[in-house]
Amino acid sequence: MIVSGGEALVDLVPAGAEGDLLAPRLGGGPYNVAIAAARLGVPTAFLSRVSTDAFGDALVHRLQESGVDTSLVQRGAEPTTLAVVTLDDDSSARYSFYTDGTADRLVADPGPLPDDTAALSVGTLGMVLEPGAHVYETVLRREHGRGVLTALDPNIRADMIPDPDAYRVRFASWLPSVHLLKLSLDDAGWLAGVTDIDDVLTSARTWLDAGPRAVVLTKGADGVTLLTSSGVEVTVPGIAVEVVDTIGAGDTVQGAILAWLVRHQVKDVSALSERECRELVSFACRAAAVTVSRSGAEPPTERELQQCV
Repeated sequence: MIVSGGEALVDLVPAGAEGDLLAPRLGGGPYNVAIAAARLGVPTAFLSRVSTDAFGDALVHRLQESGVDTSLVQRGAEPTTLAVVTLDDDSSARYSFYTDGTADRLVADPGPLPDDTAALSVGTLGMVLEPGAHVYETVLRREHGRGVLTALDPNIRADMIPDPDAYRVRFASWLPSVHLLKLSLDDAGWLAGVTDIDDVLTSARTWLDAGPRAVVLTKGADGVTLLTSSGVEVTVPGIAVEVVDTIGAGDTVQGAILAWLVRHQVKDVSALSERECRELVSFACRAAAVTVSRSGAEPPTERELQQCV
């Protein structure tokens, strides 16, 4: 089983003929990862605290409809986190968050995860907003110590990080407990304090030295690059589709990668051959292409992905 831990929220996305209205879409990085992996046919559970308000009920219902195990979902009377989304000219999403006193940041430590947990993924606001960030950090380190495949997607929301330098130090402290580090090119540049792509790749190789067995860099329309600690480096170009928006694209990549690894019983990504790495990344790119072709974070099902091949 894959466990994805972190926030569940509601994206308010542009709607209407001129984009002058806002329509609610259920999401949140870790929430999207759980749905992506489950829709691809791999047993998946979601770890979070979700509101008992109407949005929270809808979030839990959608998890269950997508086949996600909700036994690790905690419920609370606090409101659901909201994110107001704006789209750039290239349909890239920008977010403004409303998180004060919301349910997801008050998650409690569940203790050791179920014995059938093969992979744990954490990230986004779950690793920023306290006191929940400390809980997910604790779970990450504990499960790594138990031999679970651990994955981190920082999914940087710079406006929500009051002290960037302190966050970068904390990020570095997580790396020894991370097997798979997935992040966008922009996020990698922000974390490393660089802008040139060659400098970003150099930083990614440095992070490999700190503990991760693999780093996945998403580059929008330019595709995805995978680097492993064994020296494999592959890049798969993006698939040309008509982009509606990019909401949930990176989360779909994360969910698809974990689904592929668990389905193929891979515990050490660095043991994959170049051919296997390319197969892995191609699978994730196909899944993300479906997601960006429709509004909001709507990862494909296994059947939909097979029909796209």
